[in-house]
Amino acid sequence: MWKSLRKNVGIVSFLSVSLLMSGCGSDSEQASSGGETNVSEEVEHTIVGIEPGAGATVATEEAVETYDSLNGWEHETASTAAMLTSLGDAIKAEEPVVVVGWSPHYMFAKWDLKYLEDPEGAYGGSEQITTLARTGFKEEYPGAYQILEKIGWDISTLEELMLKAQETPIEEVAQTWVDENQDKVDEWIAEAPEGEGKSMELVMTPWDSERLTGNMTKRVLEQKGYEVTLTPVDPAIVFEALAQGDADATLAAWLPKTHGSFYEEHKDNLVKVNEAITGAKIGLAVPEYMDIESIEDLEPAE
Repeated sequence: MWKSLRKNVGIVSFLSVSLLMSGCGSDSEQASSGGETNVSEEVEHTIVGIEPGAGATVATEEAVETYDSLNGWEHETASTAAMLTSLGDAIKAEEPVVVVGWSPHYMFAKWDLKYLEDPEGAYGGSEQITTLARTGFKEEYPGAYQILEKIGWDISTLEELMLKAQETPIEEVAQTWVDENQDKVDEWIAEAPEGEGKSMELVMTPWDSERLTGNMTKRVLEQKGYEVTLTPVDPAIVFEALAQGDADATLAAWLPKTHGSFYEEHKDNLVKVNEAITGAKIGLAVPEYMDIESIEDLEPAE
């Protein structure tokens, strides 16, 4: 299954692998004989990705072009579900795997994972999941706008809720959170004018994190008398719908990088309301048990 070992570590690396398979090698011996190289070969120089066209997919394609250590690597795109299956299978077998990851996501609550350092900044660093509204929304929906200015969550809370949502419908998880955090909800809505039955539409991407925050926001706004429709669409459509006035607001804009091109295209017709989630992140993720810390620790395919 493995490809040819690099010439400069060929014999030593081969012996390290042989000793490891026979149970005679030590961790220090493997590290001294090119442990990082073996990791790259064991994963067959493959990054397990998600859907083609996703923001994290585009960033990963840029990373493959940016890093010499990823020369010749395959970025395997399929679906989020397929990536999670590959990740779970590898962890169960305690095998190495490199996947496209992002936070918030329940994978970080379910498994002990870490991001590989990205010294070239191919993934853009920390991001903010930003609440955007169409122009004119504040004037037409002053109460809703005031509430959206305050709504926000920390990533660890969302990831735990997203993990619960793997066993329980997201709508139920959202309602339970609102019920159990009514004091916080009261702070968000206390000074806002009543909605008086006005209808509004929130657009969101179909990812679990945005479906969860959308459903929680819907229930918060409904407490103030708004009728809220949630519409899941592709990221590009989120921005187009707001800019054209076909929807009212979203809590699903990853800025400045992931959705940055969409925002730049439509920003003249958009209003930044709030950074609902700070410290969001995308990048290459691996299980904690892998003895590797940076994208630069990987080895090119030869």
